[in-house]
Amino acid sequence: MQVRIKAFVVALLGAASVAAVASDCPQFSPGGRAPVVVNQKMRASTQEICYTDFALLHSGVTHGPLWSAEHLTAQSVDDAKNNTRTNRFFVDKRLPAGDSAQLDDYKRSGYDRGHMSPAGDRASKQGMAESFSLANIVPQDPSNNRRIWSRIEQAVRRLTEESGDAYVVTGPLFSGRQLQTIGESRVFVPTQLYKVVYLPKRQIAFVVVVDNVPTSTYTMKTVRELEAMSGLAFPGIPDALKDKRIGGLSGV
Repeated sequence: MQVRIKAFVVALLGAASVAAVASDCPQFSPGGRAPVVVNQKMRASTQEICYTDFALLHSGVTHGPLWSAEHLTAQSVDDAKNNTRTNRFFVDKRLPAGDSAQLDDYKRSGYDRGHMSPAGDRASKQGMAESFSLANIVPQDPSNNRRIWSRIEQAVRRLTEESGDAYVVTGPLFSGRQLQTIGESRVFVPTQLYKVVYLPKRQIAFVVVVDNVPTSTYTMKTVRELEAMSGLAFPGIPDALKDKRIGGLSGV
């Protein structure tokens, strides 16, 4: 396993090459163009999973998602307000044996099971239940998850209501050569979390990055900056918007 960790870190730091891959669930990405892993080594043991109202790319190396994508609308955000949270985490049986995190990995780990596509965005009962798949989960600092990250999720929902709709991609970042893992599955602990937001009607795209520690601060990035940091590309977002930066998020 240590060899796999080192190989993944080297892949994150290595040269990138873009390759377009058709998405199995294009409805959650602008123009049907899902995020792309641009480094061949990072694509090892990855599998795209389509759920009712979000999709993700799962890594059998990190034992969690590399990205999780959703298309929010003002109506879906409104519908989600009355949906009941299930809190029933589960292992997606579509993943090969050994690729998924297990429920026991998080016990006494000191980390929350942090949603990438949030439970609070789910407009249907099925979507709510599916959001608790461990394929959509990363180890997240408890204070971070329940405070700053929750406020960022709420701010994105407010923006969606104001703007009509939003394409959102959320995922982990792994920086440095000494990455922490939890549990027998050795689930990778992200060093940072990111959220990409594209508002097509307003032609705005931006990124929020938060260190995976107890913190009350976040950093605004451009899409281009995140592409360089993450080893991902976001082909559905217009190139003309990828270098534009906004000042911050209201209410966070």
